[in-house]
Amino acid sequence: MRTMIDHRTLQIVFADLQDSIVALSSTNSPETIRRSAGVLAKVAQTLDIPFTVSVAPRPDGPGVIAELPETPPFVRGGPCCWDDRAWREAITAQARKTLAICGVTSEIVVLHTALAALADGYDVIVLVDASGGISERTENAALRQIEAAGGTVTSVASLVTSMVRDFTTPTGRTVITALHDLTG
Repeated sequence: MRTMIDHRTLQIVFADLQDSIVALSSTNSPETIRRSAGVLAKVAQTLDIPFTVSVAPRPDGPGVIAELPETPPFVRGGPCCWDDRAWREAITAQARKTLAICGVTSEIVVLHTALAALADGYDVIVLVDASGGISERTENAALRQIEAAGGTVTSVASLVTSMVRDFTTPTGRTVITALHDLTG
């Protein structure tokens, strides 16, 4: 990851962060995923970073985790956010070419969305603490594939502190307070 990320070039993708899917993660606890996604959501709101919520269809509705901001989710039919025309149009309508992606599962929605975005010329950052996988072995294989294609794999704390470097400003104080939530 570059030393500094300009938050004005970034948009955030929350993918399949649904109660019934987050509970299936074997690589991060649901609590860690929720906490990390919640911090990321707070920082997005503080820095005015646009975000989308893409969800898999579920019999009882989207069931998005409570830690995400209220927004209508994009319900897609397959394993890749990029394949959903409405979602892709929302992403491409922004003049922001860096996507920070998190979700469950790393081997499915995160992998396929990251690879498709990279192929379309976007910079991609995958946030491992706000994501979860089927198994450590398969998640690591997916993350290596993303890195080999040119993506960056990091954490919410590393991403946020690459964007906000001065914690003495009002924005910096809000951001560092949000980061404290990562420790549970």
